[in-house]
Amino acid sequence: MADEIKYEYKTVQTVRGTDGLVISRMQKHGWELLEQAQGKLRSTLNFRRPKKSQPWLLIGTVAAVLVTLTIVIGAASALSGGGDKKDEPDKSTTTAASEKRSATATPTAVESAATEVITPRNNPEFAALLNADSCDDANLDFAKSHEGQTVAFNGSIVNMASRGDYDTRYDFLLGPGDKGPNTKAGPAFKYEDVNIFDLRLTGKKIPATVGAGDTFRFVAKVGEFNADQCLFFLDPVSTEVR
Repeated sequence: MADEIKYEYKTVQTVRGTDGLVISRMQKHGWELLEQAQGKLRSTLNFRRPKKSQPWLLIGTVAAVLVTLTIVIGAASALSGGGDKKDEPDKSTTTAASEKRSATATPTAVESAATEVITPRNNPEFAALLNADSCDDANLDFAKSHEGQTVAFNGSIVNMASRGDYDTRYDFLLGPGDKGPNTKAGPAFKYEDVNIFDLRLTGKKIPATVGAGDTFRFVAKVGEFNADQCLFFLDPVSTEVR
């Protein structure tokens, strides 16, 4: 029984239509699919993989090396502590120069960069993302580096599902381009638990309702990327009819 394999387990919920991408990503990380249950909007995927043994011997060796380095650095610091102080910069002069630079800095450049709307035209990273796989690491990298910033892109509604019995709040799955439910490339953008008013529809002909396949110019704030579900969360700013 000593050689019996021990497993760790994980359950992942996905939006229907992204199951295959999530399963492929999990398998690349060593996870084995045990069960797949499909609902109207979401699918539940159960995985397992063998637990990794802890390399305690290696950890102990690294700790010993760190202790030795600490002793050596401490001794070197003590020996050099008696040196002349004439080479140290005048703190008052340094502080004054720092304050002068701070006073003359121009904050408008920083502010304009923070408020600039990211589009495929002005940001090559975003342009590449819109053509990448929905589970690609580029999604996570972009979400981390641009969280809270505003993006704008031409896209369509891939899927739309109500979150209650009264059909007033919805989950929207969005994709770049005009192919709606047939979208294959690009991130799986998601607006979660929003109503039609939250979309802030604009344009010459504002529809009374929206649905899968409708095309818009989406402006939204960057949220987090859920790597397990391959979902890139956004918060709507405005939605222009195209």
